Amino acid sequence: MSKPTDAATTIVGAGAVGCAVALHLARAGWKDVQVIESHDVAEATTGQAAGLVGQVRSTVDRTRLAMASVNLFSRLEKETGYPPDWRQTGSIRIALTADRAAEFERMAAIARSAGLETEFLSNAQVTDRFPLLDTTAIRAALWCPTDGYLQPHSLTTAYARAARDLGVTFCPHTTVTGVDVRDGVVEGLRTSAGDIRTDLVINAAGPWAAGLAAMIGVDLPIIPVRHEYFVSTPTPGWSPDLPVLRIPDLHLYVRAELRSVLCGGWEARALSRDPRRDPVVPIEPDWDVLTGFATDLETVVPGASQLRVAEVFRGWPAFAPDGRFVVGPVPGVRGFVMAAACNAHGVSGSAGLAEYVMESMRPDPSPYVQSLSPARFLPNTFDWTDAQTKARAVYENYYALTS
Repeated sequence: MSKPTDAATTIVGAGAVGCAVALHLARAGWKDVQVIESHDVAEATTGQAAGLVGQVRSTVDRTRLAMASVNLFSRLEKETGYPPDWRQTGSIRIALTADRAAEFERMAAIARSAGLETEFLSNAQVTDRFPLLDTTAIRAALWCPTDGYLQPHSLTTAYARAARDLGVTFCPHTTVTGVDVRDGVVEGLRTSAGDIRTDLVINAAGPWAAGLAAMIGVDLPIIPVRHEYFVSTPTPGWSPDLPVLRIPDLHLYVRAELRSVLCGGWEARALSRDPRRDPVVPIEPDWDVLTGFATDLETVVPGASQLRVAEVFRGWPAFAPDGRFVVGPVPGVRGFVMAAACNAHGVSGSAGLAEYVMESMRPDPSPYVQSLSPARFLPNTFDWTDAQTKARAVYENYYALTS
């Protein structure tokens, strides 16, 4: 295990985003890069992610970010030798109402604008791809053949190993206790393993990102919100090659986990933490919520309400009150860059987000990347209670109809 040392660039957080940023920096020729993590690589929120990778989004920019990630996932093992356990199974997005079917038409048009292949399936085609489904209630089914899923731990480990091969140092089990800033310039970090000098800090600390930003006197509304899903015992008919399902009218997503069912959803009454006061603590399973997921799934998957739960995964993904990433340099503090508020896209969007972080540090970032800047929340004039309410609403309305 390495201990942190003086370095030109220090990334705080060894989840999917932090490790993806490390790999992108190394590939771009950056030298003297280290990653500090209070746990182990992919041990915290990343390790609790469901691993779904969907590219059909409500805007062209978000679609292209997802496409950039899929592009890297598809070639990562060939280029690095390290597998992300990526399965390009395709996905089916199911509409149970006329309004949702109309939304799918709009999303398909956005996909075409971004160059993403999609098509609408007949119920017979749905059955052909996913024989376990009851298609009676389906009003529309949007197919994306290049979607899929991966194992978050495998992806993050692949990023980290490839970055190490290019000279990046990883320092796990090291907690940042302070950031040294003089005259508006970052000079170093204080850690549980000692003080270090560093010129650039990239904050990829996930649900702890707001706390790290507070160490430089900056409040950013990056709110941890609870999310959970279950994996069933092995279930007849389920296999790893089945497409991913998204059923937004039921607020659910579903995929196979080997020969088991992985099912999660977006809760109507979410729980959040105030990162200034509340520790990001382990979560006990909420069986009422998890049982509700299985019961709702029965609408399209007969027998789902009888699934037996083998394991529950839960974590605190970080959300911003406006539902957008927080990416880029913090105004007024040279050498402090954000890579946070992934809004539950930290794993699936990690490669694209790393590209945005790189772009944000160049002199001419695109208007979209500029719009993700932490500057939109500064000076610190927002209300934390209101920010929590809005961040929870982003989570609760994750599958809300878009106009």
